[in-house]
Amino acid sequence: MEISDPVPKLLLQLISSAFQRCRLAEDLCRLSLLLHQSAGNDPPITSISISDTGIGCSLVEFQDLRCPREFNGAKIWDGLLSVKTTCFSGDEVFCYHINLDEYISNKRIKRQPSQPKNGAKFSGTEVSLSVFGCIDALVAPIVTFFQKVSLLFGILMLVLHLPNVTMDLVVEQGASPGTQTQYVFLMNGDQTPCFTASNLERLKSGLEDCVLRHGNCLEMMCEQCFSDREHLKVGSGTACPEENRKRPGGTMEVVIVISDLLETTRHCSRSCEGKTEVLYFDNFSPSPIPQVALSALKKIDWKSYGLILASANDQEGRVFLEWEHFPSYVQIQIALHWYHNKYPTTHKTEPGIDLVKKGIKSALNDLKTKHEGFLLSSHSRKICGYVPDLARSLAGLIFSSTDMDFQGDCLSVLGFQPQEAERDAVEDYIQRKIVSVIGMNESKPQKDQEAAPLLFFEGGSETSYFEDEEIEGEYYSTSLE
Repeated sequence: MEISDPVPKLLLQLISSAFQRCRLAEDLCRLSLLLHQSAGNDPPITSISISDTGIGCSLVEFQDLRCPREFNGAKIWDGLLSVKTTCFSGDEVFCYHINLDEYISNKRIKRQPSQPKNGAKFSGTEVSLSVFGCIDALVAPIVTFFQKVSLLFGILMLVLHLPNVTMDLVVEQGASPGTQTQYVFLMNGDQTPCFTASNLERLKSGLEDCVLRHGNCLEMMCEQCFSDREHLKVGSGTACPEENRKRPGGTMEVVIVISDLLETTRHCSRSCEGKTEVLYFDNFSPSPIPQVALSALKKIDWKSYGLILASANDQEGRVFLEWEHFPSYVQIQIALHWYHNKYPTTHKTEPGIDLVKKGIKSALNDLKTKHEGFLLSSHSRKICGYVPDLARSLAGLIFSSTDMDFQGDCLSVLGFQPQEAERDAVEDYIQRKIVSVIGMNESKPQKDQEAAPLLFFEGGSETSYFEDEEIEGEYYSTSLE
């Protein structure tokens, strides 16, 4: 049974919903998956139970679930989900049977007798189903599938930094204790942001850890490739579509991490070899990258950021970007996260190409803003090549002047005390200011670019650095594609 088959896809959806409930609980939670293969049945039956201690579930979560009873001419399951759920303040556990083959809502969900909690205070959900298949044809492939999913969710917990979820998988084949196998996945709480951290802050911190630890391969930072976290250049951006009654509100968050690798990285077998992997998350779950996001990546004007995209390869849902003339000691990692602002939602949507582009450009521009002279276009880099000589000449004119009033006025405009100013410091300041203005001017739409009126007064031009992103008509134009 492969990941494209109906039952594993259904399991992934159910596990993703369980993660959502744990995330919203804002408390320590446990997510458990139990696979039990009983003996003596013909055909064999595997019972699957997915339980969590998050908030109680809403029946809206199950309204779009679909999974056929048969696959390749064989019956794979009975089409029935058994759901038990309760909230912390509730007095009983609500029980339902959900027939995924039924399209009429009042026939699809059947309420069963509730179970009293007898004063106990807890919350959680358990979803159970039974699958037909022999042990070789069903149980082993599901375990293999779950191991793959565990790797994905390990990256999920690492990148999205869900601090409150512990996950375990138990596989039972028969009644003997020796046939039970258990896997436990525990998030490292030492590096996890607090519960009050925003989703974007968790994504930024998580992607930094993902880069430093080569995904989920290492327990700690790879010392052969990195010296410390401070050398990472991190940019982030968000984009939100207009919300209306027909389309629920959502948020596209993008984080880009660029790092300079150490000389010793050539000894590391896990180095990225100049490729950029794009991690994609949909509603706090790892997901194959959708076509709209792949198209948006291809349509970004990377050359305006000093990058030349050679190819974007989709390898079974994992996307790798390759760059032309890219230094081998630099690594780029990108994470995209699309989620609905309300959970659960009755209408699931995907972001549009323009929205994904807006988020990516916002993250790239954030990198430019934080790091002067970084990610400049080839034209601007050529101009920057003359900046050291220009700064040296200007500093020379100031310090070689015999007019002390002129020299003092120039140094004051630059923010220096005439009696304490040193030529190297002044030259360096002039150079950084010129590079900053070049980058600022480059960020404007081409028709708005102009010579910078003031280089050395704080505040600069009244025109916003992100003006092109605030004007929707200009942003969604195709002039840069």
